[in-house]
Amino acid sequence: MAATFGAIAGRGSSLRAETKPSARAFMLAALASVGGVPLALSAFLPVSAALPAGAALAGAGALFATAAVFARDARQNEKKAVSERAVDEVSPYNFFAGLVTIHDGRGFVTAVHGRDMKEILSWMRDPMGRGFLDQIHVSDRLSFIQTIDRIRQGAPHATIDIRMERPRLRPDAEQFVHMRVNLTAVRNDDGSLTGVVAQSQDISAEAQLKSEAARKTEEAETANDAKTRFLAAVSHELRTPLNAILGFSDILSGEYFGKLENDRQREYVALINQSGSHLLSVVNTMLDVSKIEAGRYELLSEPFVVSDIVRACEQMLGLQAREKGVKLTSRVQRDLGEAVADQRALQQVLINLVGNAIKFTDAGGLITIDAERRDKDLVLTVSDTGIGIPAAKLDAIGQPFMQVHNQYTRKYEGTGLGLSLVKGLVALHGGSFAIRSNPGEGTVITVRVPADGSGIALAVEPHADLAETVEFPPRLPARDAGAAAPAVLTLPLSGKHNEDGGHDRTRAKTA
Repeated sequence: MAATFGAIAGRGSSLRAETKPSARAFMLAALASVGGVPLALSAFLPVSAALPAGAALAGAGALFATAAVFARDARQNEKKAVSERAVDEVSPYNFFAGLVTIHDGRGFVTAVHGRDMKEILSWMRDPMGRGFLDQIHVSDRLSFIQTIDRIRQGAPHATIDIRMERPRLRPDAEQFVHMRVNLTAVRNDDGSLTGVVAQSQDISAEAQLKSEAARKTEEAETANDAKTRFLAAVSHELRTPLNAILGFSDILSGEYFGKLENDRQREYVALINQSGSHLLSVVNTMLDVSKIEAGRYELLSEPFVVSDIVRACEQMLGLQAREKGVKLTSRVQRDLGEAVADQRALQQVLINLVGNAIKFTDAGGLITIDAERRDKDLVLTVSDTGIGIPAAKLDAIGQPFMQVHNQYTRKYEGTGLGLSLVKGLVALHGGSFAIRSNPGEGTVITVRVPADGSGIALAVEPHADLAETVEFPPRLPARDAGAAAPAVLTLPLSGKHNEDGGHDRTRAKTA
């Protein structure tokens, strides 16, 4: 045995130069005991007592040889670790926010970087290899793999929101973290994919805000739906007794069952009939508004002569205008002819617009109805010289039960449903609603609808499912500044006037 260790010690330099793992194992086994005495024990004994005669020098030589091999390996490992740390520290990915993972074509992670790497890895399990993929929520995992596949097939970059599993440290802690992953392809000069750089950032706060907004939106829609059902139910309940009141007041006014005793009785009966008619009009408007909100208002598209609805509006409201001392006139473009739309709905639009204009125009004022065709649209404009609307209030016009309240409008009656109904009916036709106004000067309201009825199908299609509620007031498509009607139309107009006389251009004050 001594001769053997002497030989090993004598050849120590050559062994150190060519020691391999197998040689190292042999050497350690040989050094496990010398002369039957464990080296671990021999370290605490005198050399003469610990080792047999002649073995001390051999054991010392073997120990020196082994120590030299270990020292060399340690120096090499340290140099390698320092080199790897240096490469990792200078990587530009370490300056990227969040966690930066390098993926191969299969989606497996080959390297990890990122400015927030330590923070994210404090709760994330080891992402190397399949680790990152396995921690993605099972519902999002396929989408992530498909996104990697799109990049492999040539897409330069992609973005996907995923949920990453997080150990639940507390019972109330969220099990998943919402992450937004921006993926960018890394390719060779020949275009072949060498890897995918994925930058993952925590967007849990943003996801929480979206969830809260969705919850509040759902609550608002539920409340709005309940309000719509309430309006419809109340309106139906009111119509039955109102019809009876109007019917009996008509009988009393006609004195079918005997004459009224005096003028005061006749006056009271007339007031009952007038008030009942007004209330019935409000109820009908509420019904129409609730139908529009619920998506249950059905339009009947048919060709009709546009001048007919203008004339009907003048006939219905002409007396009311005269009683207030307001001039009502109309101008219809020559050869305007027919349009395709719901005639009853557009007539109701005009009646509501003109009725509002009469209500807010004082004696001596002027109201004008203009009808013309611009491009493929039927354009109806109602202008007045009334009290006008402040610019700050224009955005609120058309909301249900909304009126502009100030010292000038308190004396005017109304529910604020008229313009709301107008906007709803116009939206169902696929049209637009524009308003211009200045306080003390007047208001111009312009309605545009496709003259061929093509907008009705587009407007009705989203509401085919009656279970869905219609957003109200409807959002109308944006129009350019030229969509609003000018103060004086320049197209050739016919000279159609009502019995109040011709149109006085000099008195038309518009905003």
